[in-house]
Amino acid sequence: MIEILAFTLTAIALYLFSDWLLRYIEYYRGAPLQNRSIIFFAIILVLSLVSFQLIPVLLKQFS
Repeated sequence: MIEILAFTLTAIALYLFSDWLLRYIEYYRGAPLQNRSIIFFAIILVLSLVSFQLIPVLLKQFS
């Protein structure tokens, strides 16, 4: 049960962080990115692969 909650909260946080990061990159660049959805997908994919590999390790240490 705690794993489902951890994965769900992490997914929500990753979505929000990826959106913020993409908007920050566009703001810093001064123009919208041409392939915005592909870049968003790449950001969230990398972050989710890393974090979803770490969740079971962290949960095992704390239980």
